[in-house]
Amino acid sequence: MIIPIVRTAIVSLRRDRAALALSFLLPIAFFSIFATIFGGRQDSTPKVSIILVDEDRSTASANLVRGLQHEDSLVIHTRPPSKSKGAELPEYTAATAEAAVQAGEAPVALIISKGFGDHPISFSGNQDGPTIQLLNDSSDQIAPQMVAGLLQKVGMTAFTPAMAEEGMKYTGQYIGGFTPKQRQRMNGNLEQMRRHENQNAASGSASGSGGPIAVHSRAVVGQNKRSPMISFYAAATGVMFLLFTASGSAGALLDEAECGTLDRVLSSRVTMTTLLLGKLTYNTLLAFTQLTVMFLWAWAVFKLDLFTHIPGFVVMGLCTSFAVAAFGMLLASICRTRAQLGALSTLLILTMSAVGGSMFPRFLMPEAMQKAGLFTLNAWAIDGFTKVFWRDLPVWELWPQVGVLLAAGIVLFVVARRVARRWEFA
Repeated sequence: MIIPIVRTAIVSLRRDRAALALSFLLPIAFFSIFATIFGGRQDSTPKVSIILVDEDRSTASANLVRGLQHEDSLVIHTRPPSKSKGAELPEYTAATAEAAVQAGEAPVALIISKGFGDHPISFSGNQDGPTIQLLNDSSDQIAPQMVAGLLQKVGMTAFTPAMAEEGMKYTGQYIGGFTPKQRQRMNGNLEQMRRHENQNAASGSASGSGGPIAVHSRAVVGQNKRSPMISFYAAATGVMFLLFTASGSAGALLDEAECGTLDRVLSSRVTMTTLLLGKLTYNTLLAFTQLTVMFLWAWAVFKLDLFTHIPGFVVMGLCTSFAVAAFGMLLASICRTRAQLGALSTLLILTMSAVGGSMFPRFLMPEAMQKAGLFTLNAWAIDGFTKVFWRDLPVWELWPQVGVLLAAGIVLFVVARRVARRWEFA
């Protein structure tokens, strides 16, 4: 009797496409996403974009810049990207580089101060002279450490003569000085090292290894935040559960169609467009209320700075709620039963959340995954809330995220209205 029972269960599973999808497609989708993010392939390692400003314009600073440009893990930007083809914008300055980090254009900016070439290294640990400023966004704790390590690595060969000269100076102080013959020999060796360095610079040779370069690190974003990452997790978690709420609430359409209520409603003066707009409005308000409760909880328990960001929160909250409500309406219009809606919404929402940054920060993903995340509502919503709560940007700076979310919501609703015609002619 066991074999017939097993056979019956297999046939039942094959007929239940929703359960079949959840059993096989969802695990495969999640495995593929996280294997791409955390996989061991060399080309999947995310590169760090840094802004580089050379205020010194010396041979030493040029060698350092050249060495950093040859590092495969870094993407160096010396000027802002041009929006028009062929046009070139002015190079970054210390002020514009700091503003770019604050705006989230890059996680790190390196400022090579004037006078750096006179003393590029210091074995004494004294940083009173010219140093390299490392400006960073404290939300990304990996990029500053990585850049600082590569900076020291490049300095070893970029400043070989300077390191030798500095070492000789301190050696002379400790042993009481060199004889004229010893100093003559050391100066000859230093001259040979400088000639070799100039030849490498002319041929474009890369630098490598590590060295004692004075670096002053300063966080320009998030340094005064009481709870640095709370806003990110509130937005990331909130958007994911809004999608579930919106799809579940929109499923009332399927219940009404199944029990005949939808036919009675459409036989009255209410049109399908009016009905869908009413449900879209309700689902938007429901999603916004849910998001508000979550952020109030984050304010009360985790000290999120909410009330100084009310305008930005309202704008992003309403736009996000509208987009996810339209997404739920489209899913409900496509599906035939509640079982189909549950399976499809679970598959799509979890996949979107994984790729869009609700489960893992997008800035730590490979570049290809970061671009793929832009096709999800999660990514645009999280970026908008990050601008509001993390970067303290004004409301008008939210126009890219607001524009995409509103456009996506309108398109999704139009498609949902088109698909819903099947109920009018049923």
